[in-house]
Amino acid sequence: MNAEQNTVRGTVRELVDGIALVEVEQGGCGRCHEEGGCGGQQLTQMFCSGPRHYRIANDTDVRVGDRVTIAVPAGSIRKTANLAYILPLTAAIVGALIGMPLWGDPGAMIGALAGLVIASLYVRHRAVQRVDDPAFRPHIVSHSS
Repeated sequence: MNAEQNTVRGTVRELVDGIALVEVEQGGCGRCHEEGGCGGQQLTQMFCSGPRHYRIANDTDVRVGDRVTIAVPAGSIRKTANLAYILPLTAAIVGALIGMPLWGDPGAMIGALAGLVIASLYVRHRAVQRVDDPAFRPHIVSHSS
């Protein structure tokens, strides 16, 4: 696993069958204002004003009320964002470019829609594959009572 990780602090709110429900006060890595930061935290705050809850495997024996640090390998965030955002957008554009010369504007719309559908199916397939991949799963790296 890559040594570089994105971390966020949270509080354990509930424990169920080896899973900790962790409430996180901020979204993203918190590097929005640094050079190279993506601004994701500002975007999540626009759509979600309240605290966020994440389900994390409780393999460090945390208890309800503990403060925890959650980490995800940095590369996994970039790969997931590319898969979820860049791939469908690119597929829609390519579909439109293929459809336009064949049937004009209606062909471009059909091609873009076909590209989005195909990309969405692929993204869903990859997401199912990554569910059990520890390289993409957040984990608790430290906790305090």
